Amino acid sequence: MPVSLPRQQLLLVDDEEDALFELAELLEGEGFICLTARSVKLALQQLTLHPDVALVITDLRMPEESGISLIRRLREHTARQHLPVIVTSGHADMEDVSDMLRLQVLDLFRKPIYHVRLLETLENLFPQRRLHLVAP
Repeated sequence: MPVSLPRQQLLLVDDEEDALFELAELLEGEGFICLTARSVKLALQQLTLHPDVALVITDLRMPEESGISLIRRLREHTARQHLPVIVTSGHADMEDVSDMLRLQVLDLFRKPIYHVRLLETLENLFPQRRLHLVAP
């Protein structure tokens, strides 16, 4: 009987608490370990505390610092410059898209997020590992 193993750690960044917890609940239901942050500052703290984070999903527009600012800071940090990032936004414009391309963002999801597409993207990145138990 196959048993699902825990999946990668993801960092979710969004100033909207409801959106943050809804996304965390969805992804945890798929076996991911989700860390959350409501600002860029808190996101950077989480990344320092949890070096095993495999992907960041960040909102674009936040009050203090933007998702673009977070990605720029990641790209400047040698150990994190290749960390995959997905951006979510309800208000991205062409300048934002240009910045995201330059910063090698993995994908952009418009809010409200189409969960099926997000889960397909994550499954392609991190296929579900299963442990097959053999009866004695």
